[in-house]
Amino acid sequence: MDNAKPLHEKIALVAGATRGAGRAIAVELGRAGATVYVTGRTTRTRVSEVGRPTETIEETAELVDAAGGTGIAVPTDHLERDQVRALVERIDREHGRLDILVNDIWGGNHLLDFDTRMWDVDLERGMRMLELGVKSHIITASLALPLLVRRPGGLVVEVTDGTAESNKGFREHFYYDLTKNGLIRMAFILGEELKNADCAAVAVTPGFIRSEEMLDIFKLTEDTWRDGIDKQPHWALSESPVYTGRAVVALAGDPDRARFNGRSLSSGGLAKEYGFTDADGSRPDVWGFMAAESAGERPEVADYR
Repeated sequence: MDNAKPLHEKIALVAGATRGAGRAIAVELGRAGATVYVTGRTTRTRVSEVGRPTETIEETAELVDAAGGTGIAVPTDHLERDQVRALVERIDREHGRLDILVNDIWGGNHLLDFDTRMWDVDLERGMRMLELGVKSHIITASLALPLLVRRPGGLVVEVTDGTAESNKGFREHFYYDLTKNGLIRMAFILGEELKNADCAAVAVTPGFIRSEEMLDIFKLTEDTWRDGIDKQPHWALSESPVYTGRAVVALAGDPDRARFNGRSLSSGGLAKEYGFTDADGSRPDVWGFMAAESAGERPEVADYR
């Protein structure tokens, strides 16, 4: 195997690869040599309810190609079973295998009502969040796993927000808490069921991610992100989406990754395990920093960056 292309000949599906962590994961998988099917609802001719028309799955596929992999854009609404079934059938027809499934489907940030009690949240908004963030993952896994388990060594990555440890506390919003903790539990259950097929499932969370949307909220760019530290101290430990992409590649390329089966992992924790860094050479670990704060310590930012 080419060490520069450790995932050469691997077939990956990144469900929800339009932007943010999903896009970066797809690109880094391509950089490692994989063929990557990238899906989402926003294309050059259609904009999803997220309302960010400049970020498309076609662009993601082109970035995968530019990184040295093969990107294949397939417009897919992962709540539509027929669309997901057709996607999996296409992968089967074209390659006869699926080695890596990354479930990164989301698109629910616009539904967040922070500081609002569960019974004061519009029920339709809350249920839509669960549909986008959990139901879509269940549909995708249910239809894709028969192809993934056809060969040993398959990997499922459930991308969420927060680790099992950090999410023991209240995540400020009833439906968001259920959504993000549900994916951690989903990875654990799938891990139990995948053992006998010699496959594995994990939940992976970024830290404080500088996604396109988050940078827009802060009115910053990737070049000027440090200007936001005064507004939000934890922003000093933020990370680019590349960090999560490298975390998934490290996992996918590890022949002993089954030791993590069913576990909740973070980009910062995996960076310590595998030795990779963020795009700027740093190794941020905001979840570790926050755990130290919760324990009553006074951690130094420099020790977690």
